[in-house]
Amino acid sequence: MIQSVVITGAGSGIGRATAHKFLAAGWNVGLIGRRTEALAETAGDHPAALVLPCDVTQPDQVDAAFSQANAAFGRVDVLFNNAGMSAKAAPIDEIPLETWFEVVNVNLNGMYLCARAAFGQMRRQDPQGGRIINNGSISAHAPRPGSAPYTTTKHAITGLTKTLGLDGRAFNIACGQIDIGNALTQMAARFQTGVPQADGQIKIEPVMDVDHVAEAVLTMARLPLDVNVPFITIMARDMPYIGRG
Repeated sequence: MIQSVVITGAGSGIGRATAHKFLAAGWNVGLIGRRTEALAETAGDHPAALVLPCDVTQPDQVDAAFSQANAAFGRVDVLFNNAGMSAKAAPIDEIPLETWFEVVNVNLNGMYLCARAAFGQMRRQDPQGGRIINNGSISAHAPRPGSAPYTTTKHAITGLTKTLGLDGRAFNIACGQIDIGNALTQMAARFQTGVPQADGQIKIEPVMDVDHVAEAVLTMARLPLDVNVPFITIMARDMPYIGRG
């Protein structure tokens, strides 16, 4: 039986690379994102790709997207809960409250809503079960300077992952988290020109091909449901995450 995956934030970056990896591996792939044109570019002319325009912060849209995926594929085997956003670095008192609310709405509320919809579908389908893979980030462990909204949400996703991993046992649902560091996407291009460090210096940081991230997500997705990788970190080897002291 062909397996199915729903990927959020599938219009660019890690989401697009992961969608292409799953399509090449023969999966049915549901593509969630706000920009229909970008999702269509990800899908190309692949018959196994399903474009699902959706704002992950809107509960009705999320539920509708998962219903469409289930109707098209017959079930949802995997959710790659990937959609997220960052914000301009600044001390907390200089970050507009609107920015805080926007980052929390996308990175936390959006991931929660998608996990909720996927969990409900996986619990109801026959055979029961599935896998949720949350995109955590290196920032789920260690912050960058001036990143209070982003880092706070990514620490929260770790709690969501642990809770879903526990609650999912009764329903044959596994949940894991992939914490990604410096994958070369449009969002990460700034690492090649220099980013602030903890000591105040601006330094260029190494990056890695986003294809390695996509391969790691596919590897997690292929595991039998009685096996789980609760947390995995994948990063450019020499980035300063390790060695900060």
